[in-house]
Amino acid sequence: MTGYVQHTSPYARNPSILNILIEMKNNGLSDSSINFTRKALAYLGKHADLNKPEQIKHYIATLKCGNGYKHNLALAYDKYCQYNKIAWQPPTYKRQARAIRIPTKTQIEMLIASAGRVNTIKLSISKETGLRPIELCNLKVRDVDIEQRTIYPATAKNGAPRKLRISNSLNKTLQKHIIKFNLKADDKIFRGNSANYSKHFRLHRNQLADKLNKPELRTIRLYDFRHYFATMLYHKTKDILLVKQQMGHRKLETTLIYTQLLDLNDDEWTCRTANIVKQATALIEAGFQYVTELDGMKLFRKRK
Repeated sequence: MTGYVQHTSPYARNPSILNILIEMKNNGLSDSSINFTRKALAYLGKHADLNKPEQIKHYIATLKCGNGYKHNLALAYDKYCQYNKIAWQPPTYKRQARAIRIPTKTQIEMLIASAGRVNTIKLSISKETGLRPIELCNLKVRDVDIEQRTIYPATAKNGAPRKLRISNSLNKTLQKHIIKFNLKADDKIFRGNSANYSKHFRLHRNQLADKLNKPELRTIRLYDFRHYFATMLYHKTKDILLVKQQMGHRKLETTLIYTQLLDLNDDEWTCRTANIVKQATALIEAGFQYVTELDGMKLFRKRK
């Protein structure tokens, strides 16, 4: 807990915050949850008296931000109240549903190709496996089977175990990275945490958007690489249970959103025709999907 002690030292006048963080750690909560609680309580404590819940409720209510963030602030403060036995009535903030926007393949590849060497590897893994940023940053050498081109991540959010295949090119690049830094089985593959990964991605994304005069790139989030993976996997396989398993979701309802995200009428398709079984078989093995039959020819397509 030394990291938390260092972070919370400015709030030594309120030692209960540190005790809350230690209690969360002892109860097995994730580092991301603990860090958010630390930041939330520090933030609220700067603008209101943590021991006066009505002040806190009023401050949260007047914030110009989404209900999701207000909800999370209230959850963090609720931990403070429970620990200090402060009676309060938590406010109710319903999260506003927002449609997920999926980046195009061109945008994804543009962001990957222009990143630095290590971030190119990270973004490639995000694209090919749909790993959450925290899962990617927690990857250890032992989680990667180079011979089988497979990653076995430690799934966050209590999700199901996964077995994720990666491309030949990414597998070779990852192997070179491990050898270059002489990483051992229990070593993390990448330095830093998910917060740093997200920060560096946003910096790179914004610089590229300005350089290419493409402001739309600024709307792409790191998590959109995960959404891209899931959407593409569903439209390739039409197997929602496979997508659920590969994403590490606990609930099917979470996965079902990806059945509606991708516009099937866009122009990013390669089309082929077949009039004999051998041709059709070869196309299917190459990842093409059957669409329809016209003038005795079977039509297939595959996303570019």
